[in-house]
Amino acid sequence: MRRFDFVTLRLFVAIADEGQLTAAAQREHMALAAVSKRVSDLEAMVGSELLYRRSRGVELTPAGQAFLHHARRILEDVSRLEAELSEYGEGVRGHVRIHSNTSAIIAFLPQDLSAFSREFPQIKLDLQERNSAEAISAVQDGIADVGIFAGHVAADGLEVRPYRHDQLVLVTPEDHPLSQRERLFLHEATEYDFVGLQQDTSLQSLLHEQANQAGRTLRMRIQVRSFDAICRMIHHGMGIGVLPQRTLYQDLRDLRLRLIPLADDWARREIVIGMRHYETLPVVARHLVDHLLQPRQAQGASFFDKS
Repeated sequence: MRRFDFVTLRLFVAIADEGQLTAAAQREHMALAAVSKRVSDLEAMVGSELLYRRSRGVELTPAGQAFLHHARRILEDVSRLEAELSEYGEGVRGHVRIHSNTSAIIAFLPQDLSAFSREFPQIKLDLQERNSAEAISAVQDGIADVGIFAGHVAADGLEVRPYRHDQLVLVTPEDHPLSQRERLFLHEATEYDFVGLQQDTSLQSLLHEQANQAGRTLRMRIQVRSFDAICRMIHHGMGIGVLPQRTLYQDLRDLRLRLIPLADDWARREIVIGMRHYETLPVVARHLVDHLLQPRQAQGASFFDKS
């Protein structure tokens, strides 16, 4: 079988986009007769009809839909290859697109990405903050090379590797009835009002799910968009909350909050790195994944550890 050429692949994508051979010919700067011949030759080569010819244009056959899917993927891969090689010529060794949840961005990535950039100063890092579900979707759709997200969130079709762990803690004002507890289970705190994140976050979904499994309901008084806002609301008596211990900021020390580790097994969360396939990642992205998966020394104590 003859090999496909990029001109024909681009032409077929144009035909699918435009729905007419004439419009596709104009878009690709080709004569209409040349377009018709390429389509006929392509159909003969694959042994199947790819287009339905209609009076007002063309439609893709099922075989045409399958061909279009692969044609788009091939052209996207070639485009990324050209972009990466051009950066080598400009003295830049490539770039990596990372979508990560907030917990990892606050607790782990500043240190890890800083160390990576010192080792590979010519690799550009494009980091976007997303919730876990959004990070997973970005990798699945090819928008991100690497996603970093909570391990309990389903990541169908992705290759997933363990990155870090974080401990969930109950955050209370220092004069709260629970503030002197050394450890507790989530269900022991459900009689109090909670301050939490928006519903579409993996942490909030996890807390509601675990409370429901224990036959309890979280009494959400306020829902905000950041860990910082949760801490400040708790400081002012609006409720209690659950946060990853390593995400708590040093500049919140003056809020005089208490942290009580949750004793539930699920409260030690795994943070994972997800990718479509490690072996097909760009070399620069594999360098980053390898760096992030290196063993690290344990993080220091939280700024809010009880004294």
